[in-house]
Amino acid sequence: MDHYDVAIVGYGPAGATLAHLLGQCGLKTLVLEREGAHYHLPRAVHFDAEVMRVFQWIGIADQMEPKTAIHPGMRFVDGQGNLLLDWPRPQGEGPQGWRANFRFHQPDLEEVLRAHMSQRPEVTVRTRCEVFHIEDQGDQVALRFEDMSRGKVEHVTAKYVVGCDGARSLVRRYIESDMEDYGFHERWLVVDVILHQDKPDLGDHSIQYCVPERPATYVRTPGLRRRWEITVLPDEDSFDIAKPDRVWELLSDWLTPDEAELERTAVYTFHSLVANDWRKGRLILAGDACHQTPPFMGQGMCAGTRDVANLYWKLALACKGLVADPDQLLDTYESERKPNAAEYIKTAVRLGGLINTAGTEEALRAALPAGDGSARMESIAPPIGPGLGDDTEQAGRLFGQPRMADGQRMDDVYPHQFVVVADATLAEGLTLPNHVALVTTEQSNAADHLARFGAKATVLRPDRHTLGGADTAEELQALLLRVLPNPITTQQPEMA
Repeated sequence: MDHYDVAIVGYGPAGATLAHLLGQCGLKTLVLEREGAHYHLPRAVHFDAEVMRVFQWIGIADQMEPKTAIHPGMRFVDGQGNLLLDWPRPQGEGPQGWRANFRFHQPDLEEVLRAHMSQRPEVTVRTRCEVFHIEDQGDQVALRFEDMSRGKVEHVTAKYVVGCDGARSLVRRYIESDMEDYGFHERWLVVDVILHQDKPDLGDHSIQYCVPERPATYVRTPGLRRRWEITVLPDEDSFDIAKPDRVWELLSDWLTPDEAELERTAVYTFHSLVANDWRKGRLILAGDACHQTPPFMGQGMCAGTRDVANLYWKLALACKGLVADPDQLLDTYESERKPNAAEYIKTAVRLGGLINTAGTEEALRAALPAGDGSARMESIAPPIGPGLGDDTEQAGRLFGQPRMADGQRMDDVYPHQFVVVADATLAEGLTLPNHVALVTTEQSNAADHLARFGAKATVLRPDRHTLGGADTAEELQALLLRVLPNPITTQQPEMA
């Protein structure tokens, strides 16, 4: 019977990204996916700079960037086209080392993720394999699955199992976790079209049409692809509203049938749910298996990527026996990620409520006031919850990615390591564990990042969240006491 460090159930973006990260850490990883190929039609259409930074770690960012579309931001308008709220997205390279937001075609991403997996000899991918039994045996997990290409039942074991198997997660059922409900459950018709030729008047901005009788969203996606998301009214039938004649009737304000072809139509019920338990013993959840969000923040796939970025290095340390209490370390996955995911979902629910209200303009101005009396929204960046950092407000914040003096991005120079980022003067005479990297203001543009952070130094985890801030050598040394081993090593670190 084959034995693995980690078995991942599900080969969507979250599962594939986790497999890449675990493979980079040298973990023997199995991916089990019931479908024979990735879904060929559009689904997620947005990711942000934090996600692109993770794609940088696994070596696909430069390949993905040309496949994306510029995203200048979202505008909220009324039925007459009057601007109610502006949500601009900054252009150019931002603090994470990439532009703030990207519009993309999910099949493009899945093709790149899967093609690049051939470079991961540590990762075994089995498609058309459906898991039907999972047993946590205390020291390992036993799985049974059917290889549907051969009609054969197989048995494997793994140290840990991660369910990246979506909203109907089998792994979540074995954990027996209930879901906390934030109260949003609405049906929306999602329509993806391919234009016959460009139609500039549709614009590059995403547009939220705040029309109480039928709110709708327009999204510009790469190439000639465009998307609309349109509210389905309570008395409308989900099957009938997705028929082509009815779809073209709903799109008539923007588009005619001779200007485009329908690529996909589907009615989704958007939910706002967070699992109460993200881990039970050796079973762990990530992605849609542990949270589901309305689409208004564009954070569904982003949240799953944040999950696996937080989880991968903790699993690596646990599997390699590099920490004294792996359960305590893995407990920080839920405690850190759950509040962050919940905050995005609650914000999306509030935004959805504002969009659907009859007095949208007044509601937006009251909820998101700008200095001139209008409404203006900025992207949120909530910190992770309590876990490995210190008890200050500066712990758990996502830190930027300095550019080194030679132009390289920091994460390319020091992948998966703990990194001290410090003012050069404060770093003088600093004694570091030999597995911890040092980036100073003399070596890079770290001064800009430290200024935004509000401290002279910080210690970054492999997922680039902070352990805390420091303004003195003593405070920095205290932070270093919280540093854990390097997840890509096989040996306990020694002090230099």
